[in-house]
Amino acid sequence: MGIKSYIGKRSKPTKGSSENIKVSDYMSTNLVTFRPEQSVMEVMNTLIRKKISGGPVVNDKKELVGIISEGDCIKQIKSSRYYNQPLENAKVEDHMVTNVETIDGNMNVFDAADKFLESKRRRFPIVQGGKLVGLISQKDVLKAAIQLKGHSWK
Repeated sequence: MGIKSYIGKRSKPTKGSSENIKVSDYMSTNLVTFRPEQSVMEVMNTLIRKKISGGPVVNDKKELVGIISEGDCIKQIKSSRYYNQPLENAKVEDHMVTNVETIDGNMNVFDAADKFLESKRRRFPIVQGGKLVGLISQKDVLKAAIQLKGHSWK
């Protein structure tokens, strides 16, 4: 499987600086997750109801196996229409992205901001001990910056 973990630079934090603000301090842990056997139609309904743009796909052991997004669902809508196949039969496992990049919960939140800019991704899962433990989004990085206003970061 194509899950890659990215661990950021490990510089020694200065006491009281923003350098010791970790991804784990800002990641979401109350996650909406999907299962590989779920239908894409269920995912679409959940994305709309929860007002989210995608989410991690986990197996029965809570291990990350992929990510499914609005874009993946839209691709499926297009394919279903083109091949005249019912959308209800489409399963998450056939349409999720399995080449998932994760980041370390101990990474500095501003290093995570760099990672977002480099990758053009909207969210990164955080895996610990093989299990999905959280998710950090671009919005979470913005929240960190707002909470740290007035602090100087280098």
